[in-house]
Amino acid sequence: MILREYKKEDAQSIAGWIRSEEELYRWSADRFNKYPLSGDDINENYIPQLEAGRFIPLTAADGNGNVIGHFIIRYPRDNDDSTVRFGFVIVSPEIRGRGYGKEMLRLGIEYVKKNLNVARIDLGVFENNESARRCYESVGFKAYAVRECKMPIGIWNCTDMEMFIEKA
Repeated sequence: MILREYKKEDAQSIAGWIRSEEELYRWSADRFNKYPLSGDDINENYIPQLEAGRFIPLTAADGNGNVIGHFIIRYPRDNDDSTVRFGFVIVSPEIRGRGYGKEMLRLGIEYVKKNLNVARIDLGVFENNESARRCYESVGFKAYAVRECKMPIGIWNCTDMEMFIEKA
């Protein structure tokens, strides 16, 4: 697996991995609020964030160049460069449960260590996404807070998780 820059052509594959409204909200919280999601919807959401320069979408590809995973790294606060947040973490449904998510996250953590001068990575995971939570824990994220989120399809609890980056 390699991690590479996101290309707008990746969006159609990513949108196709979201097979239900519940999956949409588990993946994107309330950032899209449209199901079914199209590749154009993803690209339109990313354009202004890319222009702001505090948003890094990445794609995981297999040895043949096939898109198999995706996530974004963003700076969640305008005046704080010490923390980045992982979001929109997703792996193709055909390969879930086989360690690809862990590998993609490990590569993402290495990307942060090599390219970004931050002390911390955080993310959020809904309590109805137990497999994702276990994946995040397996690469070193630890829970630090739980909050209630009003989603268009109900109220969900979200666990915020973090990992501190050791400087070499």
